[in-house]
Amino acid sequence: MSGYLGSFVHQVDAKGRVALPASFRRGSESEGFILIQVHEDALSLLPHSSWRPIEEELRELVRKQPQSRARILGLTASALEVSTDKQGRILIPDRMRELVGLGREALFVGALNKIEIWAPDRFEEKTRAPDTKFDRFIESIFA
Repeated sequence: MSGYLGSFVHQVDAKGRVALPASFRRGSESEGFILIQVHEDALSLLPHSSWRPIEEELRELVRKQPQSRARILGLTASALEVSTDKQGRILIPDRMRELVGLGREALFVGALNKIEIWAPDRFEEKTRAPDTKFDRFIESIFA
């Protein structure tokens, strides 16, 4: 798999279940995912293969900087393992949906090695603001 690309809007049902886009499920069904809030406005969904190196880096950070332990505990305390059900849905707990403002719709965004889950309006607000530094940087990548 080359990474997660694209974006898809899916309905969140009354129980907090939402279908993972089929193109994001391909190759990850048996592996499962870690659902975690790393960024203020979105949830991150990482396949176990992407989570393992991050987990190692977090362990190393605690070894080298013990003062980081509390922040890492705060991050991992709300994380959970999720897998798709027979209909290809994952469950996003109420508390996690509330943290990022998810309502009846969830926007799944491919973010290379992970999937981000956004409230569609928050994603639009965050990504439409101009950024001239980024524009120059991205031009050098795609030149």
